[in-house]
Amino acid sequence: MERTTVLITGCSSGIGLGLAARLAADGRFKVYATMRDLAKGKRLLERLGGCCPDTLEVLQLDVTDLRSVAAAAQRVQEQRLDVLVCNAGVGLMGPLETCSEQAMKTLFEVNLFGAIRTIQAFLPAMKRRRAGRILVSSSIGGLQGLPFNAVYCASKFAVEGLCESLAVVLRPFNIHLTLVECGPVNTSFLANLRRPDPNGSEMQGLDAETRGLYRRFLQHCQGLFRDKAQEVEDVLQAFLEAMGTPCPPLRRLTTQLFTPLLRLRLSSPDGSAYVQAMHDFVFGGGQAGGDQP
Repeated sequence: MERTTVLITGCSSGIGLGLAARLAADGRFKVYATMRDLAKGKRLLERLGGCCPDTLEVLQLDVTDLRSVAAAAQRVQEQRLDVLVCNAGVGLMGPLETCSEQAMKTLFEVNLFGAIRTIQAFLPAMKRRRAGRILVSSSIGGLQGLPFNAVYCASKFAVEGLCESLAVVLRPFNIHLTLVECGPVNTSFLANLRRPDPNGSEMQGLDAETRGLYRRFLQHCQGLFRDKAQEVEDVLQAFLEAMGTPCPPLRRLTTQLFTPLLRLRLSSPDGSAYVQAMHDFVFGGGQAGGDQP
C-alpha cells in the first residue's frame, strides 16, 4: 500500500515532535520531520527507540529563511506530498511596553511569514495534482484576544485570516486547509517563550498597576496549565482527524475551555461584554465566560 507523505515543520519539540513520532511509527506514512537545528533531532529519534525507521527523514528547515524552505521543497519534490503541517511557532508574553521591536518582528517572521513561505513552497505541486491537505497549528489566541499576549495574538489572528482567505480559493483544487486551534498544552512552549520577569529591569519603567496585573496574570497561567492543560497526545488526535476525514473543517478546536468566551465574543459584536468577561476570568477568579451563553 502506498504511504501517505507528510512534511511537518517545527519538529524539535512539543506537538511537532509528537506528531512526527506518532506518524513515523505507523507504517502507513512517510514523514519528513523538519526543524531549524538538526542537532535537536536526537529527541525525535529517542522517541522512536534511538533509530531512524524508513518511514522517517529528518530535514533542516528554517521557516524564516527562504533558501532553507526552498531547499527542503527541492528535496521533497520527487515525492507526492499529501499533507503539509505548518507547526513551527514561537511565543511572546508580557506588557506591550516591554516587547522590543526585534522580538515582535521575530515573532511575525516565524508565526505568520514562516507559514506563508512554507505554504508558497509546497502549494503549487498540490494545485497541479489537485489534491492535498494543509494543517496549520493555530491557537485560541487566534480567535480571541488574551491579556499580555497582544503581539502573539496579533500574529495568530493574521494566520487565521490568511488561512480562511486561502481556504476559499483552494476548494476547486480539492485541497483542504484546517486550522488546529489549541489552548494550554503541556509542552515546553510556555517555558521557552519570551516573557519579562515581573521583578526584572524591563518592568521597572511600568506603572505599579500594570506590574500588579501582570503578576496576577502569571499566577492565572500557572494555575491554568496546572489544572486544565491538555497532553500532547490528546491534541494530536485533532491533527489525525483532519488528515483522515474526507472533508475536514476549516477550524478544529482541541479544547472547549474557552468556548463560552468565544461564543460571547461572537454574540456581542461590539466587544464590550467579551472584554469584561475575559478581565473577570483572568483577574477576578471567575470561570471562562461565567454564566454567559
